Amino acid sequence: MKVLVVDDYSTMRRIIRNLLGQIGYTDVEEADNGDSAFEKLKAEPFGLVISDWNMEPVSGYELLQRVRADDTLKSTPFIMVTAESKTENVIAAKKAGVDNYIVKPFNAATLEAKINSVLPGKAA
Repeated sequence: MKVLVVDDYSTMRRIIRNLLGQIGYTDVEEADNGDSAFEKLKAEPFGLVISDWNMEPVSGYELLQRVRADDTLKSTPFIMVTAESKTENVIAAKKAGVDNYIVKPFNAATLEAKINSVLPGKAA
């Protein structure tokens, strides 16, 4: 299954890619903001999106809204990553259709549990 990791910091993309590798996900693409991520999503199928919230010029929240509004992409599992655990952000992301939410910092076990909770056929 192909995973798209979206973050404006290359170091964070590398960390998430390494964590994914530790739990068996090796087919990973990267994007540095919501705009480039959306272009990649439109160009080829992905089984999961893991996106940072705070990015410029297009945030992870805006990317989530675009994905959910697109008929061909709206069912793509989407996990939001953020450094902030503000209740209003979690509520906004849930309303926009996020499948799960991870607060930084996190480890491979946390990432695996979140992925398993959003992928069809996986145990939570």
